[in-house]
Amino acid sequence: MTKRFGDFVAVNDLSLDVQPGTCLGLLGPNGAGKTTLMRMITGQTGLNGGSISVLDFDIATQSREARAVLGVCPQQDNMDDQQTARENLALWAALCRVPRAQRKSAIAKALATAQLTERAGERVTNLSGGMRRRLLLGRAFINSPKLVLLDEPTVGLDPQVRSDLWLIIDAMRRSGVTVVMSTHYIEEAERLADDIAIVNHGRVIARGTPHQLRERYVGVEAVEYFGPPEVLDEIASKAADAGLKSRRAGLSISVLGVENTSVELLNSWGRLSRRPTNLEDVFVLLTGESLDG
Repeated sequence: MTKRFGDFVAVNDLSLDVQPGTCLGLLGPNGAGKTTLMRMITGQTGLNGGSISVLDFDIATQSREARAVLGVCPQQDNMDDQQTARENLALWAALCRVPRAQRKSAIAKALATAQLTERAGERVTNLSGGMRRRLLLGRAFINSPKLVLLDEPTVGLDPQVRSDLWLIIDAMRRSGVTVVMSTHYIEEAERLADDIAIVNHGRVIARGTPHQLRERYVGVEAVEYFGPPEVLDEIASKAADAGLKSRRAGLSISVLGVENTSVELLNSWGRLSRRPTNLEDVFVLLTGESLDG
């Protein structure tokens, strides 16, 4: 798939194949092309090249059929503030062509999923940010979709609310629904995704399970040193001489993949702290960019 906006290439010859019943995490910083990709999958944004098939429906010629089996939780809240939670869900059920005889039960299920049954008659404008995001998640499942797109589902929320939403997403994933989720939160990707595609500048630059990505690019263990820039420069040089990868972050440097490295050698470079490697190590090493969040 390719998408250009003038001279800017937002999605650059990107290919993805998502297995049924799995959660694919699209991990990348803001501006990586994740939201554009989501809009292309839903047919909201046209392609300049390539094709998209959603459960055997071609987006270019069968977008209506594809949307019928899709659920979407957008990054931007697009609910009607002056309607109640139930009214918003009723409108969405009608737009998604949920059969009239099934709408009442679908709305009740969506409210239960969002943990808002007791607030069903409340105007959306009176709901907290976390409640509104839960309602958006519940709305995404109102048509019993086989595939759900979650575009930064927990962006801007505090850790407790984010954790609550993770429980909802995980329950849907375990129920057999296929999930494609964009995020720039490391912990979110590691906790929810079966498979991860790291995206930058409109391309997939790495793909695999969290463990596979760590093992392939940064090993499983890192040591971290703190100090002034000149000390960190010296440690970076020593790490390179020892055949080790490293990355800087402010007043610290992490030396990666040290599980088979002499403890005496590492201690000789200065006072250190040990930690497991993570997906951010992978991302920074591959792109030179830090993930927001």
